Amino acid sequence: MVGIFNLFRICFRQKLASFGNLFQKIRLFNLAIIDDSNCLVGVEIPEESTTNNLQPTTMKKLIVFNWKSNPHNAASAIKLAQLVEKSIPKKNAPEVVIAPPFIFLEDVGKVIKKAALGSQDAFWGDVGSYTGEISWHQEKHLKVKYVIVGHSERRKYLGETDEMINKKVLAALKAGLKVVLCVGEPSRAAARELRIKNAELRKAKNYVRKQLEKDLKNSKFLILNSKLRNHLVIAYEPIWAIGAGHSDTPQDAVEMIKYIKEFSISNFSPYGGSPEGRQFSNIKVIYGGSVDGKNIKNFIQYKEIDGFLVGNASLKQKEFDRIIKA
Repeated sequence: MVGIFNLFRICFRQKLASFGNLFQKIRLFNLAIIDDSNCLVGVEIPEESTTNNLQPTTMKKLIVFNWKSNPHNAASAIKLAQLVEKSIPKKNAPEVVIAPPFIFLEDVGKVIKKAALGSQDAFWGDVGSYTGEISWHQEKHLKVKYVIVGHSERRKYLGETDEMINKKVLAALKAGLKVVLCVGEPSRAAARELRIKNAELRKAKNYVRKQLEKDLKNSKFLILNSKLRNHLVIAYEPIWAIGAGHSDTPQDAVEMIKYIKEFSISNFSPYGGSPEGRQFSNIKVIYGGSVDGKNIKNFIQYKEIDGFLVGNASLKQKEFDRIIKA
């Protein structure tokens, strides 16, 4: 009886090993369906090092300036972009992205060299009968590198659902654009008592988790494709802090960012939360929520925060100069 049990155990281990080899082969031949201009269909992906830590220290900080519906005209947009360019130092500079309104993309794109061009949205369809929409194809022709998807203001004022955002994320990644996916809870009650504060944080984490699950549905193969490595950025923006004149505390922001990174590793890495699976930590998680030239120093000291999504402060020279040079 013991001999039969040992034989069964050996066979079971052999089966597990064969499944592991098969999974590794599938991982090495990771396919991503990309539009014709990128020609990534059927690209064999070489095995890569999986020794990255959860908090990589070699990546540059990413600063995304979201101009929203500002400024009033092209001349002002060009001038503002030139001022941002001047604020970016030649050495040890963060990665800076300027996301102006669509009508200024071409004008701004012509005057920036150190900063990258970003868009505030991109429709999931190609050119066609989509009145009022801007496609990823059109944005690529304008040399757009980054696209903001799922910003809370679009969710609130334009009724964007997680299903719509998911379509945009998939389309932008397939097009080879870098996606800045915005997630964040709409409210969080202030509390001094630790028990209540922890309960509010759990509710916030649950809300963000559901957003991530829906917004990143069916995106695993794209995210893990080495041709698209570092093409997904997650921006945590607590909605109650946006434009409110007060930000989240750095400690609470770090707590949520850690949670988002752990969620990402557990759900999108082929090895889950194992040390090998932490290769997924290449995804940056940035903070956005009333960041300005004064409070930036409170956040920048935390290595868990990979950068910032900046709104109103990105329109004021004194503010964005401090943020870039922090």
